[in-house]
Amino acid sequence: MAEFLLAAAAFVVLTVALGMLRVMRGPGDAERLMAAQLLGTGGVAALLLLGVASAESASLDVALTLALLAAFAGFAFVKAQSSAAQEDQTPGQHEDRP
Repeated sequence: MAEFLLAAAAFVVLTVALGMLRVMRGPGDAERLMAAQLLGTGGVAALLLLGVASAESASLDVALTLALLAAFAGFAFVKAQSSAAQEDQTPGQHEDRP
């Protein structure tokens, strides 16, 4: 059973690497955030599979920490994008026209 879990973890890491190549070439910030979320989700899955296969509880703790950091990264991105959008729409900042 451990061999199957290790093979599944290797498969997850491979698919994350292939997905990262495509997403990192994206033109905008949202694509780069998706790359970070993909890395976080795939990393959590791989760490959980490795932790169960090797019966190490430390990898489970690292996986949970990575999941928490990925959630905070998504929240920080949305917060930064909403504040940037509000600055763009602030009234009273008009360009001088000749």
